[in-house]
Amino acid sequence: MEIKTMIRNNSLTVSFFVLFGLFAFLTGGRLLAPQNMSNLVLQNSYVLIMACGMLLCILTGGNVDLSVGAVVCLTAAVAATLMEKGLSCFTVIPLCLLLSVVVGAWQGFLIGYMRIPSFICTLAGMFMFRGFGREILNSQTIIINDRSFFDIFTTYISVPGLDSGTVKWSAVIVGIIISVLVAVCTFYTRSRSRKKGYELSDLKKDVAKIAVVDALILAYSWKIAHFRGISVMLIWVVIIVGFYWYLTSKSLTGRYFYAVGGNVKAAELSGINTRWIYFLAYTSMALLSGLSALIVTARVGSVNGDMGNSFEMDAIGACFIGGASASGGSGTIPGVVIGGLLLGVINQGMSIIGLGNNWQFVVKGVILLSAVAFDVLSEKRLSNN
Repeated sequence: MEIKTMIRNNSLTVSFFVLFGLFAFLTGGRLLAPQNMSNLVLQNSYVLIMACGMLLCILTGGNVDLSVGAVVCLTAAVAATLMEKGLSCFTVIPLCLLLSVVVGAWQGFLIGYMRIPSFICTLAGMFMFRGFGREILNSQTIIINDRSFFDIFTTYISVPGLDSGTVKWSAVIVGIIISVLVAVCTFYTRSRSRKKGYELSDLKKDVAKIAVVDALILAYSWKIAHFRGISVMLIWVVIIVGFYWYLTSKSLTGRYFYAVGGNVKAAELSGINTRWIYFLAYTSMALLSGLSALIVTARVGSVNGDMGNSFEMDAIGACFIGGASASGGSGTIPGVVIGGLLLGVINQGMSIIGLGNNWQFVVKGVILLSAVAFDVLSEKRLSNN
């Protein structure tokens, strides 16, 4: 009975491992190749980054930002055009991030302070920003040639003496350090909770979670060590995910997002500035869209008017598959990351198998519908009890 309860409480993680194992089998083990394991995160870096911002929007009441793909297009178009004119990437990057913040602040103001429905506001933004991006590009494809720009987002870490051979040992060492930090942080949190008199979680379960997480970290670091080691893009993803995990789980501001999504009227009566929370959510989302635009531009090496198409669907899908509630007030960053990686496993596995793009859309749609249906049915079951 305890095993069933554990599986039910960790259904998303179990689903991820089941799907991963299934595609590893169907691809004849090719999914487990070092290059494919490295690309699993790198090819889905924009999903993982934007899903963190999308979660904040969803937390505020099931709202979504439909304009993120268009913001990616606009930001990438501006970056490519400025670099083509000879402007340094060290000037272009902050300018583009500032542009994305302005876009997000504009939409956040309309939604938070003018009370325009988020669906309508971001739908309008989806059309406008896509149009602006295509106009800037003049219906052309711009090739990126700035080597420094690529180094900031797509290069791999290489430590002299450690990474000169076939195995990039720096990746293994970093994996070991992170594994140790996971264990130390877990026990430090337990120690603080004990001192404050809080109820402690079961020690055996915590040890089991540490063992599983550390095993995954070490296995992944060993795999990428046999390809090209640690990518700068992976570092970007870890930084963003880590920051938003801290924001949503450890900070007072993060608690406000959950409170607004749980009951906006009660949040207002308790003194929470709900307008500011909406403003923060959409400004943050646009900023992450701008960063994703730069990362995708560096990875692809060119920009055209179709860049960012369906990116909003990938980010929304990662959130809902990752356990975010369609009604808001519920969802976690670790869940979103697993949801994004699950989509990545599906995409990569189907590509290796050779399944056509049409069927890939069908499979992703079925999985998204199943995730939301499970959430709705779970809420109904809880309300009936």
